[in-house]
Amino acid sequence: MEFAELIKTPRVDNVVLHRPFYPAVEGTLCLTGHHLILSSRQDNTEELWLLHSNIDAIDKRFVGSLGTIIIKCKDFRIIQLDIPGMEECLNIASSIEALSTLDSITLMYPFFYRPMFEVIEDGWHSFLPEQEFELYSSATSEWRLSYVNKEFAVCPSYPPIVTVPKSIDDEALRKVATFRHGGRFPVLSYYHKKNGMVIMRSGQPLTGTNGRRCKEDEKLINATLRAGKRGYIIDTRSLNVAQQARAKGGGFEQEAHYPQWRRIHKSIERYHILQESLIKLVEACNDQTHNMDRWLSKLEASNWLTHIKEILTAACLAAQCIDREGASILIHGTEGTDSTLQVTSLAQIILEPRSRTIRGFEALIEREWLQAGHPFQQRCAQSAYCNTKQKWEAPVFLLFLDCVWQILRQFPCSFEFNENFLIMLFEHAYASQFGTFLGNNESERCKLKLQQKTMSLWSWVNQPGELSKFTNPLFEANNLVIWPSVAPQSLPLWEGIFLRWNRSSKYLDEAYEEMVNIIEYNKELQAKVNILRRQLAELETEDGMQESP
Repeated sequence: MEFAELIKTPRVDNVVLHRPFYPAVEGTLCLTGHHLILSSRQDNTEELWLLHSNIDAIDKRFVGSLGTIIIKCKDFRIIQLDIPGMEECLNIASSIEALSTLDSITLMYPFFYRPMFEVIEDGWHSFLPEQEFELYSSATSEWRLSYVNKEFAVCPSYPPIVTVPKSIDDEALRKVATFRHGGRFPVLSYYHKKNGMVIMRSGQPLTGTNGRRCKEDEKLINATLRAGKRGYIIDTRSLNVAQQARAKGGGFEQEAHYPQWRRIHKSIERYHILQESLIKLVEACNDQTHNMDRWLSKLEASNWLTHIKEILTAACLAAQCIDREGASILIHGTEGTDSTLQVTSLAQIILEPRSRTIRGFEALIEREWLQAGHPFQQRCAQSAYCNTKQKWEAPVFLLFLDCVWQILRQFPCSFEFNENFLIMLFEHAYASQFGTFLGNNESERCKLKLQQKTMSLWSWVNQPGELSKFTNPLFEANNLVIWPSVAPQSLPLWEGIFLRWNRSSKYLDEAYEEMVNIIEYNKELQAKVNILRRQLAELETEDGMQESP
């Protein structure tokens, strides 16, 4: 298919652009295969350069021969284009609708994008499983890398290489895979060096109504326990939902077969409930006519902050089991690709200082989201404005980023990255020139040959010039476990995401700049103090030598 077939009117003059925080501007609108561009030809700058994949929905209005297209973006921005001529307006609208809903992944922009920067680091090879394994293999000899899934035959949503107990061979893993939802047998998610406890994750066990069991599964899970120790299974479904799953062939671990494990249910919502929550929240944030009562009731009705609290509570429980109880844990819901990953990754941010650095957080996303099989292509296909019926869309990753922001806000000096880093990741998960978030799992990315045909997001982010935008000036390495508060009063709305197109951040940005300047000036003064102290010490030493006979 040629993009030209979808572009009925490639260019229209005298189009007026309205967007948040900028005066209206008149210019020429151009449509390409992947971008909507508006240029006023002033100062040779483009006023708008929008990826079609960032468009969630469009509305059309007509007054006489003047047409208006309202573009609602996946990053929650709303843009208005006033187009002279009804035919041009209808053509542009139908082209945008077609180009923003392309079915084929290989027609998306990452396959056509060519970087304008020098590629210093190939992000596709920055966080390989072997490198991650080396970080804790020096502290324990109880785990090994398994290549049992190298052709994706055992589990289509797992990567080719996984970490498993050394005492369990690959044949046993194949048997366990047939007992777990989607073949997702228990694998290592995190090793706590302080006490040797671990977080594992998996899909639900397929016990069904007959109480089916798998000796290899029991052996694998018990292999992680120390003598005389108990472990915890955190199920991210309510007990009721877990029991209902048995009727469909799923279920949960029977206590009789896992006597050393205690099961705890921590219900976290999924799918359409989360998507509806996001739609309600964004609608509430965009309505500027609210009085206080109406705003608060709409915010509450969205349940967004309740979901944040549920996820953070489960993550804190997981971290508590590891650090305070000295117990290993297994986490799963149904598939083990959504709420499970929210909990495992947030627990690591609480427990592991490396996860609070820029590269450590990138490694976490690579390991616990991309390689672990979170279906980004399905979950991020639509955002808060789309009118079509949802299938698999859900803001699972955005909720995770919001939870990270909540912890960052409570511990502003413990993170090497700033809020802009989290916002950037949200934007690229939904629409990007990079191939990192394309596909639903490693198997799909392999078939698409993303490493050969697209650029990794990390190649761009990790350039020194870009990193400076995402670095937190308040950062001071903190090697302690950090315990966030999950009290409702401690969990505010993330304005940087949800209100950034409704309220100018000009004064906040100016205050941030001033803070950075003060910190830099303080460093300069500290360096001068250190030099003067050294000089003083040298002078005192010389005086002492002169006084001695």
